Amino acid sequence: MLVPVFTLKLNHKINPHMVTVGKYDGMHPCLTAATQAGKVFIHNPHTRGQRLSSSRITQSTQDSDISLLNINQAVSCLASGVFNPSHEHHSLLVGTQTDLLAYDVHNNSDVFYREVADGANAIVLGQLGGISPPLAIIGGNCALQGFDHEGNDLFWTVTGDNVRSLCLCDFTGDGNNELLVGSEDYDIRVFKEDEMIAEMTETETVTSLCHMHGSRFGYALANGTVGVYDRTARYWRIKSKNQAMSIHAFDLNSDGVCELITGWSNGKIDARSDRTGEVIFKDNFTSSVAGVVEGDYRMDGQIQLICTSVEGEVRGYLPASKEMKGNLMDASVEQDLIRELSNRKQNLLLELRNYQENSKAGTGSKKKEKEGQMGVIPANTQLQTALSVNAGSENQKPSVDLTISTSNDTIIRAVLIFAEGIFEGESHVVHPSAQNLSGCIRVPIIPPKDVPVDLHIKAFVGGKSSTQFHVFELTRQLPRFSMYALCTQGSAPKPRGKATFSITDRLQRVVMWLNQSFLLPEDIEVPDVCFTSLRGAGQLCIKIEQSGEITVSTDDMDLAGDVIQSLSSFLAIEDLSVDADFPDYFEEVRNTLVQVDEYHSVHQRLTAEMADHSNLIRNMLVQAEDARLMGDMKTMKKRYIELFDLNRDLINGYKIRSNNHAELLNCFESCESGDTEGWTITG
Repeated sequence: MLVPVFTLKLNHKINPHMVTVGKYDGMHPCLTAATQAGKVFIHNPHTRGQRLSSSRITQSTQDSDISLLNINQAVSCLASGVFNPSHEHHSLLVGTQTDLLAYDVHNNSDVFYREVADGANAIVLGQLGGISPPLAIIGGNCALQGFDHEGNDLFWTVTGDNVRSLCLCDFTGDGNNELLVGSEDYDIRVFKEDEMIAEMTETETVTSLCHMHGSRFGYALANGTVGVYDRTARYWRIKSKNQAMSIHAFDLNSDGVCELITGWSNGKIDARSDRTGEVIFKDNFTSSVAGVVEGDYRMDGQIQLICTSVEGEVRGYLPASKEMKGNLMDASVEQDLIRELSNRKQNLLLELRNYQENSKAGTGSKKKEKEGQMGVIPANTQLQTALSVNAGSENQKPSVDLTISTSNDTIIRAVLIFAEGIFEGESHVVHPSAQNLSGCIRVPIIPPKDVPVDLHIKAFVGGKSSTQFHVFELTRQLPRFSMYALCTQGSAPKPRGKATFSITDRLQRVVMWLNQSFLLPEDIEVPDVCFTSLRGAGQLCIKIEQSGEITVSTDDMDLAGDVIQSLSSFLAIEDLSVDADFPDYFEEVRNTLVQVDEYHSVHQRLTAEMADHSNLIRNMLVQAEDARLMGDMKTMKKRYIELFDLNRDLINGYKIRSNNHAELLNCFESCESGDTEGWTITG
């Protein structure tokens, strides 16, 4: 339980996700946040007699405790912490879409300023793996970079998509931190220095990550989902109609285990158990939450949980004392017990009323008995499900058909299906009209990715004239490669790409994996099969020799990697040597690298021309001013006309340079995506 201990109202709006607390003099914690108009404010109520002033930092005219750091660009991420191991005071790190600034607030000086070509969407500061100095790690356009306190680039690697969140966590339990990366392709990737060691697929963009304790970490998605992982196993998750703006780990009940604190877009703050996701505490702001951090802001030796809103409201919370906690816990337990008993009473009353109505309906007339008693179904009624691959037609897209039927003449009034990452809103309802009621319903499903999905099905079953229905609940797993239809070899051009590896397991185990991972009309026994992708990615052929050599043939290198990873996981193989040959992909990479060389040479030429134009402008400006001072208006006018022409040429050159840079980034992104696919095969 948390108790509010202070409230502040700052006269500055705060950008979401960009809040931190730093001890810039080594002693006093200062709340720091990004504002609009390219500025960062630093709230320091501890040293009111001191006033900071420099070329970058100025005093706020609205609040005497606030200093403003002028960045002059839109801030995209913010962090603070001990950067230089030889100093105790914290440094402030500010990322934009083009640069990274490390700033020493106490000494009013830049630590370093670096241009970042891929942008800085997220930033984290700390120790990574065996790299000795703390690193400022930034994530941008498919790239990760780490800088030490001198600005040296000590870490660089690529990831699958634009980075949205970063977190350091001892994922493997070896005493060294691994880097957790959340990206726009819905994946959470784990890097041990520059090697990717694990990957978890979610259902939306991963907007926030935070380390809780040990190998456990929290995450938030763009669709309002919040949850907790322990390594690759998900403990729990909840979904809200609001968006999670910030998550933070904080021990609010002093049990030595951190709870997950979440700030929401509707202004709600809640704390959830890391084990179950149960809400332990909640509070509300009048506007959206901007960030959740912690620090000893009152300088009394106690760490407070500090929550901020986008309107500049700040609240500090402390865990309740033992006496207060006992009173609050007793009251909370009593309220929970009363609420639970009240809900049980309502449910029992509703169930009793349903039975009474059924009894009246059953004794009302013989005609109703012939048509089927309302809400009463035969005791042997069963709900049956089947999955099949539908290759599609001119009027229907290819899909996986889920068929739900009853075992007798009862009808299905409605079906609710809950599934991650398949339906918009993660749920789908089928409600046939009264004229089309039957005991069988077919639901087409189109999985966007090759991941196994649990389909949680609820069906309303009753008679044709029923107004009340029995609810059947069951779960059916959709295999990982369900969007691939079994076909005969030679029905389409054979793929040119292939990956070959050898295993020592029995071939029957591979056949078991095939039957579990694909939707097959019947269990196969021949370990030589060919599939057609319903997403238009061509054929996938899997050939298994008696010697244990397996060949996966496909032109999609990412698909080949998924197949090998799935089989390796099923057979519990940790290390596997794979020979891969994808000529179409390698040709595409070769063409991309040629384009990169061309764009790079154009970039160098344009940069040289811009430097020449800059020198000419400087000389002409001096000549024009000399002519003006000497009263030679004709020469002055001539020089300014030439300056105007040069400026126009510079603007045109900049547009060309900007387009060239965008094409260069697209080429790099294509290469980096291929590197990730290659890791999936060999990792």
